[in-house]
This record gives sequence, C-alpha cells and structure tokens, in this order.
Amino acid sequence: MINFELTEEHKQLQQTVREFVAGEVAPNIKEWDEKQHFERSVFDKMGELGLLGVCIPEEYGGAGMDYISLGILCEELEACDTFMRVVMSVHVGLNSLSLLTWGTEEQKQKYLVPQAKGEKLATFGLTEPNAGSDVIGMRSSARRDGDDWILNGEKMWISLGNTADNFLFFCWTDEEKRKKRDHTGMSCFIIERSMEGFSSGTLHGKMGIRAGDTGYFTLQDVRVPQENMLGNEGEGFKIAMFALENGRYTVAAGATGVIRASRDASVDYANTREVQGKTIANFQLVKQKIADMQADYEMCNLLWMKAGYLKNIGKPSTKAASLAKWQATIRSEKAASMAIEVHGANGYTNDYPVERYLRNCKAAVIYEGTRDIHTLMQADWALGLKKEPKARVSLPAYKTKEAAG
Repeated sequence: MINFELTEEHKQLQQTVREFVAGEVAPNIKEWDEKQHFERSVFDKMGELGLLGVCIPEEYGGAGMDYISLGILCEELEACDTFMRVVMSVHVGLNSLSLLTWGTEEQKQKYLVPQAKGEKLATFGLTEPNAGSDVIGMRSSARRDGDDWILNGEKMWISLGNTADNFLFFCWTDEEKRKKRDHTGMSCFIIERSMEGFSSGTLHGKMGIRAGDTGYFTLQDVRVPQENMLGNEGEGFKIAMFALENGRYTVAAGATGVIRASRDASVDYANTREVQGKTIANFQLVKQKIADMQADYEMCNLLWMKAGYLKNIGKPSTKAASLAKWQATIRSEKAASMAIEVHGANGYTNDYPVERYLRNCKAAVIYEGTRDIHTLMQADWALGLKKEPKARVSLPAYKTKEAAG
C-alpha cells in the first residue's frame, strides 16, 4: 500500500526541528556565516533532544525512529542552513550508521552509544588531497606491528575535521593490492582525536557553508589496536560505499530543503515587493520561477522519500539514493539561482537569505559523488551496463515499535 501521509511521529519531529532552528539558529545564522564561526553548542542542544541519534536504535542510545525521520530532520535543518545538515550527514549517515551495521558489540557500546546520545561528534575520513572521486587513488596506509596497527595519512575536505571526537579512517592495509588498484586491500579504522600522532586544522576561504567546520586531519604513526578495525581487513571499500549511499540520502533530503526555502523566500518577497503599483506576484515570469521551484520541491521530496522507504524495509537503495541526490542537488542550485532573480538586486546582498542558499548549495553538487558521476551511474543502470549491487550490505530493516513489541 502506498501512503504519502507522514505519521504523527514524523509530524511531531518535523515541528520540533522547525521550532528548534527558529529559536536557536535562524536569529544567528547570518552572523555565524559572516564570521565563519562554527557553533558547536547547537549540536549539544540537538543531542539533548535526541536528534543526533534519530534513527539509531534505543538500545544504542538513539531515538529509535526510522530512516524517513532522518530525511525529515535533514530537510528541515538545511531549509535553515546547510551547515546543520552537513553534521547530520557525517555524524549519522556516514559514521554512526556504519557503526550500527558493521561494528562489533564492543565498538557500538564504546563509540555508537555516546554518538547517538550527542555526547560525542563523529565524522568520516575518505577524501585526500589527491583522491576524491577516485577512492582507489588514496595513499593513506596501515601496517601491522604486533597486535596493533600503525596508521599514516592525510584526509582533506572533512566536515567536522577540526571538531569531531571520533573518525572513520580509510586506508590501504595491503601494499601489493594498492599497486594493482585492488580495492580489497583497503580497510577502515575507528580513530579518536586524543590518539597520539593525530592533528587537524580548519580550511578557510570557502564560498559557502561558512558556518560549518570543514577541515583536514593527519595521522602520523598513530597506533591503534586491532579491535579498532571496523569490519574485517579488506572490507574498507565496501564500508565506504555503504556509508556514501547513506550520505547521499541525507544530502538529497537536505538539498530538497534548500529548494523549499528558496521557494518560500521567493513567495514572501513576491507578495510584498511592488512594481508599477502591484506586487511582482502578479508578473507571469515571476510566477513561472515559483512554479518551477514548487514542482522541483515536490519531485525531489518524493525521490528521497522513496529511498528512505527502501531503507526502512531493508531493501537495496543505491540507485534510489543516487537519483535523489543527483536531482535534488542540481535542482537546489537552480532554485536558489531563480530565487535571487525573483529578489532582483536585493537577492545579490546578504540582507536576504537567498544569496547564502546559492553559495551553500553548490558544494552538494560536488560531494558524495559529483553530478557527473551520478549522471553516468544512472545512465549505466538504464542501459543495463551496470547492475545495482546485490552483495552490498543494506541497513537493518526498521522495526516499528508495534512490530518490536
């Protein structure tokens, strides 16, 4: 049965988040953006509300909600500002859901529980200065030393890179396989900021998401025990691809929030701005732009909802998440640009939020797979040149409280 209605739990979450961002973020976001200031206390408060573990089971410190709830949270956060959704993407989508799916019970108790409670912030380290879309081109490495591993490498463009407490670090554990570009030589480790040999920094001068912490971190002869390996040796690439699928889902939902925010700002402006004795809401070409934003919002909302539904029932969502991410990000860029045009000269200043929407949304077209990567993926699936992976691990199917009881 197809049901497009949000549950009462979903509606309550939506209202809670809207009230939270209206009170805690919206009054300050212009200043934070101008000063490139990351306000961690916002996420401490989100942790108190249970939002940082929204879809993590209650037994591991989370709120026990479903994956649609994660999407709702991301859409609402990014409708205010992208920096907030970015934290949800890396903390929950990339890190915590990977721990939930691949972690041992000991790893879940040590790392997942405090992350879900909001006591610790976590992120994901895959991209390097010379390796972005070409994951196999990474140079980070790990070598055995008794019962431990010695890790070395540098990660770049890492959200929460200079703030997070816990990290997932991807590297080569088999040098021969690295030379052959065989991804089964890659592994994943759980890293703590306090480990000796860890250092990090913040990147400045970004076009957008200026209120967020985007940085880098470096590991120099960092010693970690075997129990900090996530999954088995050689499963790093598989874990990374699993995590990126979850990240794409959160990005898609967030970008949909940008479309909605651009539409709402344009509607408000069009209904108040007067030209030649009447509001510009009466002008046909202004109407066309707003109609385009409305259509794009409805389409992208359905796309990320479909991906969330597949996650809820434990079915593969790689293709759905890719399509949702691709379309939502390019349409958010289009919506933000049109919103500036609706605002005219005023849209080109930071007196109105639409110029920030445009600066912020550009990054999402690039990360979690560029628009070009997703275009090729979708074409290959349509042409039958590529099949949706069957062996890739999916998220555990969501169990409703009624089913669980």
